[in-house]
Amino acid sequence: MRMTNISKTLAQPTTSRNRLALFALVYLHVAACCVSMLYVAYYYRIYQLFNYDPAQIYPALLNIAPLGALALLFVFCRFSFGYFIGFGFYTMILGYVWLAKFSLLDYDHSLGVISATLSLLAFLMPALFVTSAIRQRIVLTETVLERLLALILLLGAAVIAVGVFYNFRLVGISDIYKFRLTLEFPKPLGYAIGIISNVLLPYAFACYFLRGDHWRAAATLLLLLLFYPITLTKLALFTPPWLLFLALLATYFEARIAVVLSLLLVTLAGIVLEPLAAHGILTTARFIDFFGPINFRMIAVPSIVLDIYSDFFSKHSLTHFCQISYLKPFVDCPYSDSLQVVMFNNYPVGYANASLFGTEGVASVGLKWAPLSAFACGLIIAVGNGVSTGLPPRLILLSAGALSQVLLNVPLSTSLLTNGAAVLLLLWYVTPRGMFETKPKSEN
Repeated sequence: MRMTNISKTLAQPTTSRNRLALFALVYLHVAACCVSMLYVAYYYRIYQLFNYDPAQIYPALLNIAPLGALALLFVFCRFSFGYFIGFGFYTMILGYVWLAKFSLLDYDHSLGVISATLSLLAFLMPALFVTSAIRQRIVLTETVLERLLALILLLGAAVIAVGVFYNFRLVGISDIYKFRLTLEFPKPLGYAIGIISNVLLPYAFACYFLRGDHWRAAATLLLLLLFYPITLTKLALFTPPWLLFLALLATYFEARIAVVLSLLLVTLAGIVLEPLAAHGILTTARFIDFFGPINFRMIAVPSIVLDIYSDFFSKHSLTHFCQISYLKPFVDCPYSDSLQVVMFNNYPVGYANASLFGTEGVASVGLKWAPLSAFACGLIIAVGNGVSTGLPPRLILLSAGALSQVLLNVPLSTSLLTNGAAVLLLLWYVTPRGMFETKPKSEN
């Protein structure tokens, strides 16, 4: 795999109208994220992590100016796995850089902003521009792939059946934390749940959906939903509607626009409800019922966690990657507990797990060296570009739909193994290109 010619990567055989629409949507998303984060600073100031101060809006706008220029990459670059994942990380870093001006945590925020911005740029360079195909030496036949998809459904049902013996509770989102910390699964079952729910079933859904087999596609979504009463995670509950939402967008829009709309629309939904709450038309509690899971938990928390990690590891020992389980025997670790437990004991946001920018970056090597770590992680994502070249963008988008959310909240090393990202790359590598349409309409 080699670095592609940048001018070739930027070239878009797409209409000027589509590019103008993408430009408008990307910058509308930037604006929506800033407004959403402003509401987060106001409605969640109870956590005492940030202070709502309108006087900081202009300095915050200056903070994000370099990221505003960086947004142009998503207007001109081709769609790829790296594009999909990169846009989510762009949103996360944008939120962090904006909230840095409202943060009450005591560390060098200027260094944090510079580190985060450079880390994003370092990640995006390989993630967006290293797109050369990795030659397929092993390709499944269509018959074998159809059998594999059926096997995935059977495995999903089997793991759910086994999981029921360890936990099955139908509880509301607000009550899951009362029970989730008591859950204990055998390690093999835990791995199976992560890989099947985050990768195998979304991959099966993508294949069935693209082939028009809507009954089996619906069956995969049902199986995904059944993981919720077993695992009691928000991701398990929201993955089926999220995949369905992505499928709807991918049906009517080209892949890049679908990616941008996927985050823009959910962000806007929370924003447009806020004036109703401010004027008493909607109670604050009802507003938070929607704004909390989407704008706060899904969009803002990954940014807030990066703020927390930047603060904590500016005052405490770095991990030097000791949080990676198979490196622990070789690296002295200053922490006996997992990082999410450490954060729980020091900050009022629960068991905060971080993305690669927080864990492989800030926690492992510190703010100054975090961009180098981000670049290495971007190269790993670029492998996904190589093994997925030739697949329909809609297949990449849907099969990586759950993983796109996992990566915002989980270290890359954990995502590759425990959550099955490496399995998805392998599946893309062996997937026969001929069984799907090769030129979706209006595709870039």
